[in-house]
Amino acid sequence: MKGFSRCLPELLKQLDIDPASVALAGKALTDFPFKAPSSFIRRMNSRNPADPLLRQVLPIAEEDQALPGFSADPLGEVSREAVPGVLHKYQGRALLITTGVCAIHCRYCFRRHFPYPERQATQQTWQPALDYLAEDTSIHEVILSGGDPLSLADGKLAVLIQSLADIPHLKRLRIHSRIPVVLPERITPALLQMLQNSRLQPIMVIHCNHPNEINNEAGAALA
Repeated sequence: MKGFSRCLPELLKQLDIDPASVALAGKALTDFPFKAPSSFIRRMNSRNPADPLLRQVLPIAEEDQALPGFSADPLGEVSREAVPGVLHKYQGRALLITTGVCAIHCRYCFRRHFPYPERQATQQTWQPALDYLAEDTSIHEVILSGGDPLSLADGKLAVLIQSLADIPHLKRLRIHSRIPVVLPERITPALLQMLQNSRLQPIMVIHCNHPNEINNEAGAALA
């Protein structure tokens, strides 16, 4: 297996887990397909349907249940959108939805229903978002989120970071990412050099859920 796995039966076969032993999702799996990096799968324990890493990506039947009080937008983000791709909820900082793509589809994702096609700031539609950030001089920190901002190619990420650095009142660049943990090979010298060369102070906010996620490769990427 190379790269990513998008085939759930293949994953269960690799882990020697009988599909009949787990109640898998139906509609939820169609709406939010299974996806996991091979490097993350290799950290899972075989023959254990309750493995803590497997459970993060395993679509189970409970996802199909309609529960009272459920919200597809639990953080109320759509109502706090200033312009397409910019969420402005807190004083002094704004969040930029850079992409709808992730390296892994975590079943608990609070943005799995986010309307990315209409509301992400793609390279073709960055300008309104950049204009908004430039006009509000109270904003000193920009958060790159998604999806996962490190899903962007280095070239696109470099253009975006430089465009943000060109806004004088911005000081800090926060990157919220799960990729250093689940896809550590993405952390390359070129990426690190790009962040080090920026005028903005880079802050990497890591999403990690369980100690088993930190193997030697993830530890080296984090270091």
